[in-house]
Amino acid sequence: MALGFEIVAAEGNARTGRILTAAGEVLTPCFMPVGSAGSVKGMTPWELQAMGTQMVLANTYHLMLRPGAEVVAKLGGLHRFMAWEGPILTDSGGFQVYSLARLCRLEDEGVEFRSHLDGSLHQLSPERAMELQRQLGSDIAMVLDDCPPLPSLRSRLLEAVRRSVAWARRSRAAAGSGPAVFGIVQGGLELELRQQCLEELVVIGFDGYALGGLSVGESKAERDGLVAELAPLLPRERPRYLMGVGTPEDLVDAVAAGMDLFDCVIPTRNARNGQLFTSQGKLSIKHARYAEDESPLDPECDCPVCRNFSRAYLRHLYVAGELLAPRLHTWHNLHFYQTLMQRTRRALLEGTWAKFRREFLSRTKETEA
Repeated sequence: MALGFEIVAAEGNARTGRILTAAGEVLTPCFMPVGSAGSVKGMTPWELQAMGTQMVLANTYHLMLRPGAEVVAKLGGLHRFMAWEGPILTDSGGFQVYSLARLCRLEDEGVEFRSHLDGSLHQLSPERAMELQRQLGSDIAMVLDDCPPLPSLRSRLLEAVRRSVAWARRSRAAAGSGPAVFGIVQGGLELELRQQCLEELVVIGFDGYALGGLSVGESKAERDGLVAELAPLLPRERPRYLMGVGTPEDLVDAVAAGMDLFDCVIPTRNARNGQLFTSQGKLSIKHARYAEDESPLDPECDCPVCRNFSRAYLRHLYVAGELLAPRLHTWHNLHFYQTLMQRTRRALLEGTWAKFRREFLSRTKETEA
């Protein structure tokens, strides 16, 4: 890896495979802010780095449409293009096949879709997805997968598993000596199908394994139950990635199940809508009760937002529609997530995880400040 980033097998008291920097810093458990178009909305790379962000996620689908992977490659690759020095994981575009299903035609060869930007016709195959990610210069490339919505008929889930495994095999072959490649386990909420998919992916062999096809219509209880059963079955010596999940409580529960790597739009999207995460639970800054509240957003947070601004000021910015509002809200939420990951890593290393998890969930789960 050009940036001194590597995946190493578990050893000692490490519970799973780890992602390390050249200096030996453990990156997992790790939360990746979503920067689909090469930018985490409202945040500069140095601000992300200052709050402890170690890795970001970008999306092949969005970047292939605008500005184009070829353009990014010509300009020195995604790291240089977005001025981000840390590792970058790129999603292959498989989730967009699900979310933009009305614009797509799904076949065994690949996906034909119309751009949501201008209606132009494009094809995305496993080989093309890997080539695009190589042009972008990502450090971890995700295979192209078939992500069905939930609920789906068993016949559709069987089709998704068969197609995802076939595409994973083609993706692995096309990757060559490029970036690290993660396989994606599909199968809906059926543990048997998930196990079947996982077994076939392990035979192919990947640098890490992801649980995909979640947060697509199932309940939290259904998702948590599946993750708890499936996470221990993922190869222990490789990083385990839970895609598209979730709230701070979701992350803590998933770490307890054995997952290492996470991404989600919740901290940035909710910030733009005025929902903020604090040590006492969620807080909706738009509420009138904060209009004259001089206290910091979160008295236990040391981010610049909480050190410098009152709840009253943050509410004023939001109600007035000031551009600074989503910036500051996003800054705080991402800082909260990264601090949570730092505390999680420390608790795991110090053997205090059970106590940390119990206390964290007792203060934040299903509450609003």
